[in-house]
Amino acid sequence: MATIITAKQRLTPSELLALIQETLTDDKAEDLVTINLTDKTAMADFMIIASGSSSRRVASMGEHIVEKLKSSGQGRAMAEGTEQGDWVLVDAGDVIIHLFRPEVRAFYNIEQMWGVENPALKQQAARLY
Repeated sequence: MATIITAKQRLTPSELLALIQETLTDDKAEDLVTINLTDKTAMADFMIIASGSSSRRVASMGEHIVEKLKSSGQGRAMAEGTEQGDWVLVDAGDVIIHLFRPEVRAFYNIEQMWGVENPALKQQAARLY
């Protein structure tokens, strides 16, 4: 009897977004912000920005996203910045993920660059800087 191996289906951008959001929620990501990029740029459909309570947690969240994407058959996502854990970038194709320690996130404030207001981030930046 022959075994038939089927390829895993590629997720739609919205399904990919949901998978990543679920992974981040399971990892206790803080202050999760999702930005719809479809009318802003062609580089991706969505951007997710989230914080982790420590460098280790930030690095771990990035690694977990990559593992989940690979186990779901969603290509060759890679995480950059896991060695330091201050800012981890994961490129999942249709979804770009930025993971920060809270202080680093407040300093760079990339939400503002994309026109998203984050009052909690403004308060933290005011305390830090």
